[in-house]
Formats: sequence, structure tokens, C-alpha cells
Amino acid sequence: MNWSWNTFYFGVYPFIAGTIFLLGSVIRYEREQYGWSSYSSQLLASKRYMMWASNLWHVGILTLFLGHFTGFLTNILEWLGANPVEHQWIAASAGITAGVVAMIGGVMLLLRRVLDPKVRYASRSMDIFILVWLLITLTFGLITQFVSVPDAISGHVQDMEILIRYVRSIALFQPDPQLIENIPMIYKIHMFCGMTVFLLFPFSRLVHIWTVPFNYLIRPYQLVRAKMRSVI
Repeated sequence: MNWSWNTFYFGVYPFIAGTIFLLGSVIRYEREQYGWSSYSSQLLASKRYMMWASNLWHVGILTLFLGHFTGFLTNILEWLGANPVEHQWIAASAGITAGVVAMIGGVMLLLRRVLDPKVRYASRSMDIFILVWLLITLTFGLITQFVSVPDAISGHVQDMEILIRYVRSIALFQPDPQLIENIPMIYKIHMFCGMTVFLLFPFSRLVHIWTVPFNYLIRPYQLVRAKMRSVI
């Protein structure tokens, strides 16, 4: 492996970010459990506005995450009979749709956090920074579609196949950064921003993802009765 900035950013940096992501999360949970929270500020905002902003953001972001995971690390689409060109069309269509949805929700959340005095006062610097960074990552992801869609139209899917091979090399701890040395720069910028999200993760409110209360989906309903005042 010849040393270069490409080697560092895409052969070494992914493991730096991943190590900080995992160890940082464990250390923060052990040392700062009282700070292990989403720091929700829903009570300080319009219920209708927050419903739209939060739902658009979370639905969009979760769809993008699942799309990236299944597209790069599994062969689900191939198992369903999609060829490489169809794979790229599905990825581009889903990415644009989910990306626009997440962008609308994210911008609404950022405007609320910056412009609403009560929410701004209750926010930490990292709350704003991580949201801005996520939006920057999302923006570069949407910009990649200006390369991805024309490639799909022309049937040129080599770049996407190279990216899939690269991501899988990282997942298998056998990094091969030379694979992506000549792909369009916009893909590299988007990947760097995405890896940095994992590096920032333990220092932000994103840690609440680890403790999503999935048990609420299957637990029995709680019956709550109002206390009746006795009549004398």
C-alpha cells in the first residue's frame, strides 16, 4: 500500500473514526450516563411544526442509512434480480427522495434551533454543530446524484461497483483505498463527511440512538385511569 493522502483518508481514517465511535460511546455511557440523552426540546416548540420537522428528518435519515447499508454491504437487490444499472437507478431514486425529505426536515430543525430564542438558549454548541455537519454531509450526498444519475442513464456503473468493493473492503478490515483513487471527488468528499459523523458521534446527542426504546413497540399497553374525586 503506497502512502498518500488518499491512503490516509480512505485507508486509515475510517478505522480512526470507527474506533472513536465505538470506544467513545462505551466510555461516555460509563462516565456520563446522565448526559446520555437526545436533549429533546420539543416542549419549547410548536407541536405541529415539530411534528413535521422531526418526522421528515428522522424518516429521511433512517431511510438513507438503511439504503446505504443494504446497497453497499448486502446483495439484496441482486437477489431480487436487479442488474447493476437497475441497482444504480434504485439507489439514485431512493437517495434523492429520502435526501430531499431529510433536507427539508433538517433545515426546519436547524432554523428552529437557531432562530427560536428559547430553543437556542437550551441548545449546546455541539447540538448545532452536529446538525450542520449532518446537513453538509446530506448536501454532498445529493450533489453526487449529478454524477450518479447521468451514469445510470448512460449505463456506466463502474464507479458504483468500485465504491461497493471499497466499502466492503473496509467492512472486512482489508482496506483497499487505491480502488477509489480515480473516482469523482464528490464521492470522496461525501464519504469523508460521513465517516466524520461517526467520529463526532460519541461527543454529540446522537448517542441516544444506542438506546432507542424498541421495547415500546411490543410492551403491553398501560391502562391509565383518572383519579376520581369522591363526592360527599
